[in-house]
Amino acid sequence: MATRVLWSAGSVLNQGAARRLVVCGPAVASARLARGLSASSNRGGEESWFKSLFVRKVDPRKDAHSNLLAKKETSNLYKLQFHNVKPECLDAYNKLCEGILPAIHADKDYPCELVGTWNTWYGDQDQAVHLWKYVGGYPALTEVMNKLRKKQEFTEFRKERGKMLLSRKNQLLLEFSFWNEPNSRRGPNIYELRTYQLRPGTMIEWGNYWARAIRYRQENSEAVGGFFSQIGDLYMVHHLWAYKDLQSREDTRNAAWQKDGWDECVYYTVPLIQHMESRIMIPLKISPLQ
Repeated sequence: MATRVLWSAGSVLNQGAARRLVVCGPAVASARLARGLSASSNRGGEESWFKSLFVRKVDPRKDAHSNLLAKKETSNLYKLQFHNVKPECLDAYNKLCEGILPAIHADKDYPCELVGTWNTWYGDQDQAVHLWKYVGGYPALTEVMNKLRKKQEFTEFRKERGKMLLSRKNQLLLEFSFWNEPNSRRGPNIYELRTYQLRPGTMIEWGNYWARAIRYRQENSEAVGGFFSQIGDLYMVHHLWAYKDLQSREDTRNAAWQKDGWDECVYYTVPLIQHMESRIMIPLKISPLQ
């Protein structure tokens, strides 16, 4: 019943509109029709303009992120390892690592270097973090892995280490072209590893902003290294910083806000981030980064 009433009402309205067009004559009817089409077109234009505010325009890219953002003069590949250790085993784990990692680092037969090794102080507890550099990229990584598999001492190390771990995770990384080289340094320092999960498709934008912003964070030599993922969690960025202590960290970060341009970098890069995390880490005595 309700449907018939609505249909009838619509029919009456349509008939009334048709009669008005006839009464007004062809010229007036044409003018009103033109105005209606014009209004419709304007609304469509306004709607398109409104939608354009929310549609991100992506410039076409003709090269991979790794070629656009990584250092051209080097072919270094980095591996970042996260080992979640059983709480009662952390001291034994550290001692085990101290017995094998420096030997791999010092052996010229392995084209790799231990950049740093830490325990997380604030963040994930009972966690060990290791950063390795493979001089020569993927072929160097493959060479090191093949040689270590044949080394009985390393096989026993892995077996013993496995008894102490709850879980482990790694990533393969490249270093940003505009960041510092993560060279060894004297301590004592604490280290902050800031990790950013970016929205897919925003890595180039991130690199463009940080290529300018990194100069605001150099006065206290706090910038250690900047990396982006190639294998593992993708569109992930790691920034590694060094400070004398937590108060020095706060003072250094606050000082950046007094510099012209730092606020702009933060303003434009925050929308690119899906998730971010901070770890404060203490280096082991075997770490080249102290």
